[in-house]
Amino acid sequence: MARVLITGGTGLVGTAVKNLLLQKGYEVVLLTRSTMSDKGYAHWDINAGTIDATAIAAADYIIHLAGAGVADKRWSVARKQEILESRTKSSAVLVKALEETPNKVKAVISASAIGWYGPDKNSHSNNAHNNDLAAQGFVETDPSYPDFLGTTCAAWEASIAPVTANTNGLQKRLVCLRTGIVLSKHGGALKEFLKPLALRMAAVLGNGKQMISWIDVRDLAKMFVYAIEHENMSGSYNAVAPVPVSNKCLTQTLASVLYGNFYMTAYVPSFILKIMLGEMSIEVLKSTTVSPQKIQDAGFVFDYPIISKSLSTLDL
Repeated sequence: MARVLITGGTGLVGTAVKNLLLQKGYEVVLLTRSTMSDKGYAHWDINAGTIDATAIAAADYIIHLAGAGVADKRWSVARKQEILESRTKSSAVLVKALEETPNKVKAVISASAIGWYGPDKNSHSNNAHNNDLAAQGFVETDPSYPDFLGTTCAAWEASIAPVTANTNGLQKRLVCLRTGIVLSKHGGALKEFLKPLALRMAAVLGNGKQMISWIDVRDLAKMFVYAIEHENMSGSYNAVAPVPVSNKCLTQTLASVLYGNFYMTAYVPSFILKIMLGEMSIEVLKSTTVSPQKIQDAGFVFDYPIISKSLSTLDL
């Protein structure tokens, strides 16, 4: 089978993608900053701009997931710069390596995020029971929003776009998956929702009406592999489930999966979140409704299209 080179392969999404690829018989090599002799790893250093040329030469596909966690730390000026540069610098290293190293790479599948879009413009997002919400949501041709995440996502996608150029032997097929809130029992956003539930308390953020465009980590891993295997795919695709939910719906569904009806609901006021999270509070209070229609039109079928099926099968 083909060999897939993965950046950011030890993270939440990277681990799920790696495991699925191995299950399907692919050979997987992870790029790491550590010096490891194992054949499943190759060395790179984005600050030094270096990468193992033999790993590039041997790869059939590259999955690019590298980037500092957006919600891991409070957004200081330095942290925001780190979030941006961890994405753009790592892309630049890959582009340079593909230019300078003879290779057989057929496609690059890169992560992006729905932070590209900014807040919903229409009041329809307050109706958490409308299953057609996603059809009214943001689509891939909508412009990036002029805030921190919007400009970061735009720079992120622009930094990897040169792989498509018809120069220096590049001309690779490029797919960018704009990922929503990833649900996984192994970490990410879900672990934050689970913390107050240890006390059987469903903590709704703000008024709870803000829409969350989410995706089950198993569907996301499947989508990365799908992008490798379907040569008709190129450009940006929204990686979100077909039925977005409100913050209140997600929180209470999770509580119900864990405790049935035996939990209490509490609302965390917006001003408390602003004190706790600073600028990042904008993101947890923001409503962003995103449409996955383009990826569905490409033939992708979600295994976990609704929140109850996802949460009830994650073995929390």
